[in-house]
Amino acid sequence: MKEQTEVRNLREGRYVIIDDEVCAIKGISKSKPGKHGSAKARVDTIGLFDGQKRSIVQPVSAKIFVPIVERKTAQVLSITGDVAQLMDMTEYTTFELSIPAEFRDRVAEGNDISYITAMGKMRLDMR
Repeated sequence: MKEQTEVRNLREGRYVIIDDEVCAIKGISKSKPGKHGSAKARVDTIGLFDGQKRSIVQPVSAKIFVPIVERKTAQVLSITGDVAQLMDMTEYTTFELSIPAEFRDRVAEGNDISYITAMGKMRLDMR
C-alpha cells in the first residue's frame, strides 16, 4: 500500500518509492528558488530490500509516493539451511523468509523476531 505526498514533506529516516522499490531516505538537500524556477530537492536513498543506492531530483512541490511500511513480530518455527519458517504473532499465518548471513547466529527456533513488510515484500529486521 502507498500514499501520495509532496517532496517537501519527506524527512530523513522515512521511506519513499523510487523506480517501484521501497527506499529508506538517507539525505535530503534543498536548493533555493531561482529567478526563473522553483526550489528543487535532491533525495538520496538506499533500497530497503535490494540495498541499491538511488537518488532523485525534483521540485519540492512535486507529488511522490510513500509506502506504508509495517514492522511485525513472528515466531521462528523451523530453520532449514538459510530459510526460516515463521508464524506471524497477530494473524497466525506461516511463511518463509531467507536469513541474511549477518543474522544467522541470532535466529533460533522458538525465538521471536521482527520483520518488515511493504508493498508485498518482506525481510527480517534485527535491530
